[in-house]
Parts: sequence; C-alpha cells; structure tokens
Amino acid sequence: MKIKAQGIVPVMLTPFTPDNRIDWEGLERLVEWYIDNGAETLFAVCQSSEMQKLSLEERVELSKKVVSLAAGRVPVISSGHISESRDDQRAELGAMAETGIDALILVSNRLDTGNAGTEAFRSSLDGILSWLPSDLALGLYECPAPYRRLLSDDEFKLCRDTGRFVTLKDVSCDLETVKRRVALSGDSGFAIVNANAAIAAAAMRAGSKGFSGVFTNIHPDLYAWLYKHASEDSDLRRELEIFLALAAMAEPMGYPGLAKVWHTRLGTFESVHSRVTDYDIAERHWAVMDLLDHIQQGTARFRERIKQAS
Repeated sequence: MKIKAQGIVPVMLTPFTPDNRIDWEGLERLVEWYIDNGAETLFAVCQSSEMQKLSLEERVELSKKVVSLAAGRVPVISSGHISESRDDQRAELGAMAETGIDALILVSNRLDTGNAGTEAFRSSLDGILSWLPSDLALGLYECPAPYRRLLSDDEFKLCRDTGRFVTLKDVSCDLETVKRRVALSGDSGFAIVNANAAIAAAAMRAGSKGFSGVFTNIHPDLYAWLYKHASEDSDLRRELEIFLALAAMAEPMGYPGLAKVWHTRLGTFESVHSRVTDYDIAERHWAVMDLLDHIQQGTARFRERIKQAS
C-alpha cells in the first residue's frame, strides 16, 4: 500500500470542447505533456480539474481515463468528493476508489464541512476508513474551496498513525508549518508536498517531497529541475527560484482559464473553454496575454540555460 505519490505532482486540467464536453483527445495529449515535462505523479481529479463543476460520472470517467493513459508510468491520484452529506460522499469515494488509482485523496474541508473542529474531523475520518478497502492508499488535500481547512498537528498525527496516508498536498502556504509537518511525518512515509510557489524551493530544502502548485500546468519541467537542485549554490538556481515565484503571481488572472490559454498556444488542446473561468480573461484581466508572453519567454530562456548547464 505504501506507494509514493510525490515529486512534481501536476494538478491536472480538464480540457473541454467548445460545447462543454470533456475533450478526451486533448486529455491524452495533456497526459503525455505532463509526463514528458517531469511529472512524477498525476493528480487527475482536483480543484484545477474543475471537480466542483464535474458530475460524479464525469469525475469517475476522467479518473479512469488518466489511469489508462498513464499506463503505470507514474502513479495517479484522484479526489472528487465534493458533497455535503455523508451518504453522497460515501457514494463519491466508493466510485472513485474503483477507478484504478494508486491513492484516493480526501479533501480536508469535506471531513469537516461545518468547520466544527477536530471531533467532527475524527468522526468523518473514522467513517471513511470503514467504507474504503483497507489496502487502498490515501492522501489529504487542503483544497481552498469551498473553504481552506488546514489540518491541526493533532489531526495530522491522527491520519499519520492510521498507516494509510501516503501524501498531503500542503496548502498552508507557510514554511514553518511545512517544516513542522515534515518533522511530524518522520519516517512514516506520509509525504508532505507543498503547493505554494513563493516558498517552493525553501520547502523543498526543508523536506517537502516535491511540488504540486497550479503552475505545474505551465512549466513542470522547471519545477522538476528545481526539485533536484534546490540546495545547489548557483546563480541559476537562485534566479529560477525567483522567476517561478513571480510567474505564479499570475494565478489570480483567470486560472484555470489562464493555463488553458497556455495549452492552446502549445497545441495540447484546442479550446480554452472552462466551467470555472466562464469569461474572457483578456477582457477582465488587463494585459494578461502580455504577461503570458513574458512568462513564455522566461520559461524558454531558463530551459536553454538548464540545457547549457547540463
């Protein structure tokens, strides 16, 4: 059960056709792009996948398809329990558990929908553990929607001590919290994977097992290089660390639509259609296309510098 769900973990996009259906051919090219660019685990169904806007049938089909496309080359993990009621969550989690994924990811705010505290979290966790196959690896995701529900240290230890959890997508955005969780994890195999670009390199140096921020949809290969060289004393590492942090500041300018524009430029898929970003990002976010141009140029330059340094 102790699979590894860590390294560079793209929070996958869901390509759609202009008429609002999942673009399966585009998804196939997207999976190949992730793997070719350094992905070590694929997070198939998550907030970046627009899971709150997908039906359960779509979430299940999406998870199965990514497992099939990955074909054992990298682990695949999925979330997808978005409902309020326990009965609905049980149906969602049971369905997702049968999609062939390597680990099922629990959303922290769904374990405590009313933000009532540790006892509510514990009760939900006990129920979920009783529903799921005992040999299925689990993970946790501090998804920001509908609200960001961070784990307390006691809740982290509660999950760790079950022996079931292999990964936490850490959304604390706080280096000291990452360090504390790394220490709490010890040799349990419960990997802490930071998702905040501003602290990405520092978190890696502190023991974060990779990176799972939204700009894994833009330049995962640069994060892969940084992960391998995070402690290196070089101008290239320092300058890349700054570039990645600043580039990720574009996230509020229409993500995930922003990343879909990026991939239509690459030719990964054809449509920028999004159920979340349901507006023209160029109209609402002034100069966003110019900003993407700068990110594209910076990405190309760092790729060339890395190539020359290798």
